[in-house]
This record gives sequence, C-alpha cells and structure tokens, in this order.
Amino acid sequence: MLEQKTIDVIKSTVPVLEEFGEAITTRFYTMMFDNHPELLNIFNHANQKQGRQQQALASAVYAAAANIDNLESILPVVNQIGEKHRSLGVKPEHYPIVGKHLLMAIQDVLGEAATPEIMGAWEKAYGVIADVFIQVENKMYDDAEKQAGGWSGFRNFTVAKKVKESDVITSFYLKPEDNEPIASFRPGQYISVQITIPGEDYTHIRQYSLSDAPGKDYYRISVKKETGIAGKPDGKVSTYLHENIHEGDVLPLSAPAGDFVLDETSNHPAVLISGGVGITPLMSMLNTLVQKEENHDITFVHAAQNGSMQAFTEHIDTIVNEHPHVRAFTCYEKPTESDRRNNSFAKEGYIDLAWLKQIVSSKDVNFYFCGPVPFMKTVKHALEDWNVPTEQIHFEFFGPAVELERDRESIQSS
Repeated sequence: MLEQKTIDVIKSTVPVLEEFGEAITTRFYTMMFDNHPELLNIFNHANQKQGRQQQALASAVYAAAANIDNLESILPVVNQIGEKHRSLGVKPEHYPIVGKHLLMAIQDVLGEAATPEIMGAWEKAYGVIADVFIQVENKMYDDAEKQAGGWSGFRNFTVAKKVKESDVITSFYLKPEDNEPIASFRPGQYISVQITIPGEDYTHIRQYSLSDAPGKDYYRISVKKETGIAGKPDGKVSTYLHENIHEGDVLPLSAPAGDFVLDETSNHPAVLISGGVGITPLMSMLNTLVQKEENHDITFVHAAQNGSMQAFTEHIDTIVNEHPHVRAFTCYEKPTESDRRNNSFAKEGYIDLAWLKQIVSSKDVNFYFCGPVPFMKTVKHALEDWNVPTEQIHFEFFGPAVELERDRESIQSS
C-alpha cells in the first residue's frame, strides 16, 4: 500500500503527464532499446516508428497516475494490456527494466521539475503498479498453459492451407506440428505469430485475429497485405507472410488471447460492423453465432473500398441464404463498374448513423465493431449519439489501443 503523501504527489503530477506524457514515453523507448536491444524481439517495430506504442503507453501511465488511489478502477485496462503482454511473452523480469527506464525518461524530460520527492513517489508507485500487472499476467500465463490443448510460450504450427480471400487478404490455416490438440478460444480473440525474416537482426511478433469459429482442428488467420501509402513503407510482416510463407511452412504461435470477445450468453440480437481487414474477428463471431440453435437476429455490416477488396463475400452470401435470421449489408467507398452491374453493395460512400438506423431497427442489440482507427472513431461516436448503452458497445483495436477522441472524422473503409 502507498502512503497518502505518495498518493498525493503522484496525483499532483497528472497535469504534467497529460502535457508531457508522449515526450516521456518516446524518450523511454529510445533509452530502453538502446540499453536492451533484445527487447526488440518482443515489441512491434512498426508501432514504435508510427508513435502508436508511445501514445498507448502514455495513456496507460496517465490512467494509472490519475487512479493511483483506486487501481481496481483500471483493471479492465490492466486486463487488456495483460492479454497482449501474455501473448507477446512479456515476463516479470522485464518490469524492473521498464521501471528503470521510465523513471529515467521522466527525469530526462522534466529536468529540474522532477524533484527527488516526485521521483521517489514515482519509484514507489511504479512498484505497486508493476505488481498489479505481474499478478494479473501470471494468472493468464498459468491459465493459457493449463487449459485443454494449451501451451506456454510459442508452439510450432504448420500452414496446412493458404487461401486468397480478396485482392489484399489471404487466409492461413494453421495446424499444430506435433498433431496434439489445440486450445479453444472465444470468438474475437487473436494469436501472436513469431516471424524470423532472413537478414533481420530481430524477430517480429504480430497479433492476428482468429477468423473462424472455435472447435476446429486448426486456427485460421486472415492477413491483409499492407501496402505503403502517404510515405509509409509496406507492412514488412504482412508482405513476408503473403509472399514468402507457403503451405507446409512452419510458424510459431502463442496461445489465443484477447478481451474483445462475443458474449455467447446474451439474448440480445447482434450487430457486427467491420471496416477493411477488421472483418476477421467478426467472421469468427458470425460463424460461431450461426452454429448455435438460437435464432437471434444477426446483422452483418461491412465497409470496404470495393468488391475486389472485400473478403469472404461468397461465404457471407451462403450464410444469409441458409439462415433467415441473418442479414448482411456492404458499404463500398469506391465501387467498381462490376460492383454496380452486380448490385453487390447496399451503400456507396461511408457508413453513417442515418444509414445504421435504417438497417438496424432497434438499438437494443449488442454492437461489435473493428477496423482502422478513423472507422472506429466514427462508429463509436455514432452509437454514442444514438444513446446506445455503453455495456452494449464492444470494439477491438489492431495494435496498441488509442483513445477514440470525440471528433467527427469520416469513416475510412480500409
């Protein structure tokens, strides 16, 4: 337990963290990787370059400081981060390294403003916060290993099948190399894939949503080949998977993880909304829901640039034809002439609240959505403007979670 004096000092630094948080976390990562380059085998290099990891850590540090006297209130955040840490292989021995460099970064950025009293308080506070994370993650590691078909660390899987789903998305069907049973998962969860690229100094770990229902003898991930835009390079790992990984190749995977999951006990209808490759966790949810005997209404809404970019089109059409309680709608930003001739989309442009109200007759449903950050912002804000209860809004980020600020950016469809 922290003394009240320590709590007061930490809470007094909250405005400073709000102003300098990203500068501190940027400096933190620079110093930590300079001193411990081996940690680049765990962290996503692309997220570092884009600043997303720094922003996410700054938000987490800010939340911890603001709630230092009631850390139980941020347990949902701790659990979300813990799921990612367990999936990546972050261990208790990493926390002292993180703590040391976080304190160094605070001192470096704030200079004389980081008084001995402030630094002493943060050292104590970090110890308490780290203990919370370690306890949560230790249980996650234990549960992942001891579950039926579970394992610790990374386990080798063979690419049993590779299927092109669209011009940009390819599915990989992964079976365990040892032919032993595999752990089940909750629809919406992801696995981490460890990639060693020839010529690279460090391994790469990427998290991909499982895109089929649980209960199979394989895991399926569906990967978008990320092409460089606006001066950004091509996605190194996604490109490598598309171009260099073939049937028969072996990929190390960690056990399924993630807290964006389908509530299979709910009696509410479900609305599944996706943008671009955000379709992957929602396909797992859709496939799971239609396997159940319940006939709760399901509305599947997907936004893509056009029909050539959309994955699983035939599969979704088959589900709709075979299950009267399932409806599907597509929104194409830039439909092709073929899309127009085939009348293969319901709306041109972007998803908006007015259209959602037309195709979803009641807001008394569970909304699940996933996609690029601008897409996520607009969907979340639309549902809030519709006064959908918070407990009925469920969403997932690809990569580090960032705040969905209340602006009015248009939904981007890919």
